[in-house]
Amino acid sequence: MKNSIKKLVIVTIIALVTFSFTSIKKEQKDIKIENSKLVWKGYKVAGSHTGTIALQAGSLHFNQDKLVGGEFTINMASITCTDLEGEYKGKLEGHLKSDDFFGVEENPTAKLVFKKVKLIGENSYNITGDLTIKGITNEITFEFLVNGNKANASLKIDRSKFNVKYGSTSFFDNLKDKAISDEFDIMADLQF
Repeated sequence: MKNSIKKLVIVTIIALVTFSFTSIKKEQKDIKIENSKLVWKGYKVAGSHTGTIALQAGSLHFNQDKLVGGEFTINMASITCTDLEGEYKGKLEGHLKSDDFFGVEENPTAKLVFKKVKLIGENSYNITGDLTIKGITNEITFEFLVNGNKANASLKIDRSKFNVKYGSTSFFDNLKDKAISDEFDIMADLQF
């Protein structure tokens, strides 16, 4: 009995010492902003518009090559439209930056912080994160793929949850062909 207790104490001490000095290797990999791209697509009754928006900063967090977290800051003043030219391009970009939409003067950035990361395939993760737009934070879930030093994702965002009201049937009646879908897409191609 004494030998069993003695062996148990020794094994426990060895385990504690081993775990105390064994560090889990967590690594932060910064996103290469110049090599990464965010594309948005918004929908209306009469069609859609597309454009780009720039990352201001971003990083992914890994533990032994497995994704465990991430954080991104988006420069809302960088919103551009790529499917229009000239006067209409300028008008749409100005409108998207105005208080009718994203109010970039008062809210120059949006932020996404990963809260839960679940591996669902070899390079595929299900992400639950907090997305903040116009100072309002809501939870969002999306799939995130990592391959080597690249990652991509497609997010569907409901703008009505962030008090972006213009042309929304969630806020206004009788918009008919002036209605703009509450949901818009962001496609992210990232390099780190």
